[in-house]
Amino acid sequence: MMKDIATPIRTKAILEKYGFSFKKSLGQNFLIEPNVLTRIVDHAEVTEETGVIEIGPGIGALTEQLARRAKKVVAFEIDQRLLPILNETLSPYPNVKVIHQDVLEADLKTAIEENFHDCKEIMVVANLPYYVTTPIIMKLLEEKIPLKGIVVMLQKEVADRIAASPSSKDYGSLSIAVQYYTEAKTVMTVPKTVFVPQPNVDSAIIRLLVREKPQVEVDNEDFFFQIVRASFAQRRKTLLNNLVHFLPNGKERKAFIEETLAEIKIDGKRRGETLSIEEFALLSNTLTK
Repeated sequence: MMKDIATPIRTKAILEKYGFSFKKSLGQNFLIEPNVLTRIVDHAEVTEETGVIEIGPGIGALTEQLARRAKKVVAFEIDQRLLPILNETLSPYPNVKVIHQDVLEADLKTAIEENFHDCKEIMVVANLPYYVTTPIIMKLLEEKIPLKGIVVMLQKEVADRIAASPSSKDYGSLSIAVQYYTEAKTVMTVPKTVFVPQPNVDSAIIRLLVREKPQVEVDNEDFFFQIVRASFAQRRKTLLNNLVHFLPNGKERKAFIEETLAEIKIDGKRRGETLSIEEFALLSNTLTK
């Protein structure tokens, strides 16, 4: 069995060999604790029938653990300096393909068709760069890629926001956007001490299982998310106030918004954070009529 990449000694040796220096702008924090990596793979329930998309493989620490269990791993790496390192560290694993591209610009549907046609299911598993966590998750969900689920490490505070329930301080438009498409659960927290360099915050691993159909039925998805964003635009303001000020043509439609809220028995004096996703769907569907 190969020595794991994710040990402090091996990581240090690889970085020194290639004279690699971390780029803060790319949010590079490499894991140096193999047990955390195996638990990520466990939570993703990766089997020999799974195709895995990884984002930001770094020097291949998580990629290696995925490759040992998955049918195929396709990893997107933006940093050209890591390509020769990955070429070496992942050479024992013929089922890995590294694509040098920013995943936010990638055509993931085509990548899936080309690489995973013989896989039964597709998972995204990654230690995400903190500065682009939300755009990456939303791309994966909004593009309706045929995924079974997403298991990613991210900043603990972002994980808390994604998995939050109504009326909690972390609940917001991100919670609703992600829970609309998936069942979200934080499965473990990870201390900052298991990374090099150490980040300033603790991390968490969140598991998002993609729903067969969205949690609520909405007549117009774009408008539903507009309503949600408007409702949280200024958290201290009432629902009515936010809708009037932050919805397109809200001021002209104030009377109609008030009538609609009365009709569906949602008190306009409530704050956006007290509404469930079902109430947002009802509000959106009634306002579009």
